[in-house]
Amino acid sequence: MQQLSFKNRIASHYIITTALLIAVVFFVIYFSVRFSVYSHINDDIQSESAKHLTEISVNNNDFHLLHKNEWLEREHNTIDVNPVFVQFIDENKKLVEKSPNLKRSNLRFNSQISSGQLYDYKLDGKLIRQTQLPIYQEKSIVGYVMVAMSLENAQMVLRDLLEVLLIAYPSILGVLFLIARIIAGRSIKPINTIMTTSDAITKDNLKSRIVLPKTKDELYVLSKTINNLLDRLENAIEREKQFTSDASHELRTPLTVIKGTLEVLTRKPRTPQEYEDKINFCITEVNHLNHLVDQLLLLARYENEKQSLKIESVYLNALFLEVIARQSVLIESKGITITTLFKDDFYCESDQHLLAIIINNLISNALKYSKENGVIEIELRQNLHQIECTISDSGIGIPKADLEKVFQPFFRSNAITISPDIKGVGIGLSIVQRLCSLLSIEVKITSEENIGTQVNLSFLSKDLSNS
Repeated sequence: MQQLSFKNRIASHYIITTALLIAVVFFVIYFSVRFSVYSHINDDIQSESAKHLTEISVNNNDFHLLHKNEWLEREHNTIDVNPVFVQFIDENKKLVEKSPNLKRSNLRFNSQISSGQLYDYKLDGKLIRQTQLPIYQEKSIVGYVMVAMSLENAQMVLRDLLEVLLIAYPSILGVLFLIARIIAGRSIKPINTIMTTSDAITKDNLKSRIVLPKTKDELYVLSKTINNLLDRLENAIEREKQFTSDASHELRTPLTVIKGTLEVLTRKPRTPQEYEDKINFCITEVNHLNHLVDQLLLLARYENEKQSLKIESVYLNALFLEVIARQSVLIESKGITITTLFKDDFYCESDQHLLAIIINNLISNALKYSKENGVIEIELRQNLHQIECTISDSGIGIPKADLEKVFQPFFRSNAITISPDIKGVGIGLSIVQRLCSLLSIEVKITSEENIGTQVNLSFLSKDLSNS
């Protein structure tokens, strides 16, 4: 079965809702008119009944009309328009008098109906509405007055009204459906624009954007949301392209160096010492290449945030001292003094392995960019429910213009131009930022050229009182 178009589905849903609403309205109209018609008839019958009770004289367990001739000459002579039928019977249900418009017919007495109750039945094939009231002499019933009115006109009015409503119902729904389709068609024009624009967008063409509707309704929000999504996709793809380009460049450099060195060795015989120097140089480049690959894999792993976290209690004092101990060779070779300001034992809830990578990268950077015989200061302090960590060095510093770029992969400040002997690929701080984001650690960097750099870390401390 073929599905309806979106425009027709909107129109159909609108018509179904409208159809139910109109049906309820028509139902209310019909029964309101019916109630009104019957109310008028009931009032007329009760008024006639009360009036005729006043025209009776009761004596000696008998009754008779006071002005019989006038009564016979009144409107009860006709049956053309809203005829009123009146009939009197005695206590034995025998006819005493009736209105001329009854002719040969008699109103039917119903002993099952209580006094004054209105009920319907057919008289000579025509529907009438009747009531019957007792005539009392003191407390004894000496007869009954029966008053009835024809319901033919009322039935005709109700039938006509019902026919009009039944004819009008589908006609109104048909017109409303056409109007709803037109309105729905105009309403979904922005959706057609969205689809057209979306079809034109590919991985090679992410510049197109949906034109925002002038009215700030749900379609405006949808269009803006899609545009924001396209912005994020474009940025992600651009970052991926840039990452791939930078990674291939960084991988190509040590490979080119290794290849060139080996080609030089094969051109002519060398002394054992030359072979050893060149081989050691190639080993150094291979180690550098291996470190670069490890860094790239680590960065890619946390770029997708697929690494599972192992949250546990981490003793920060010991973790910092372990990282410093692993860097002892470089510390001694550069004559750097490391000062640790740990006034208390500090614990936090985190992933110890990932936190060790963060601290190792930050301390490695501080050592790498510090000058000979420089000073590095590491401080841990409590600040309400957070632990503040500061790693300060007296290195070459970072220009203010580069501070916002230091977390970008492969970005390196002016360290190469100032100190060409400083090796690096510019991935360390990118990994730090990714891991800090995973562990909900706030990281900030401040720096001044030729004075030094300060890195601040903030993370939640562990409440040892409950441990």
